[in-house]
Amino acid sequence: MVMSRAAIRYAKAILDIAIVNKTAEAVNNDMKAIIAATSENAELKDFFANPTIKGEVKLNVVKEVFSSVQNETNGLFQLLLANKRFEILPAVASQYLAQFDKANGIETAIVTTAFPITAEIEAQVLNKLKEFSNGTITIKNVVDSSIIGGFVLRMGDKQYNASVANKLQQLKREFSY
Repeated sequence: MVMSRAAIRYAKAILDIAIVNKTAEAVNNDMKAIIAATSENAELKDFFANPTIKGEVKLNVVKEVFSSVQNETNGLFQLLLANKRFEILPAVASQYLAQFDKANGIETAIVTTAFPITAEIEAQVLNKLKEFSNGTITIKNVVDSSIIGGFVLRMGDKQYNASVANKLQQLKREFSY
């Protein structure tokens, strides 16, 4: 999903309004629902991206699909209609989640492994990560068989690569000199 500066600005604006209205958590749930719906339903995502469909039609569909959302989320729909930007709705929702987590001191650590991690390994990783951060940490496991074994840990702008593929690449560089 392409993140645009516009999506970041919309997300920050909606979060600011939701914080003032004390509905940030409820709007966060709305944004999770939008992301789930657009990631599970390719037709819905294509519908938003289709420039031939009029904005009013998109607004009616969005209000039908997401009928029980907060006023701030409905305001976002209206704003996207007015600015002809419905195609960035999934990106705005994703950015809202990131901004919400940041505002609440929640950091996400992405652990890439060749196989899904177990609950025991996840607990060990969380305990180790708590030494490096004061905030709340959540772990997102990404499975990528191309790393062969080991793991790649990414948190914020820091990365630790302990994958077998990385070690093989280092050996290859050493032998090529």
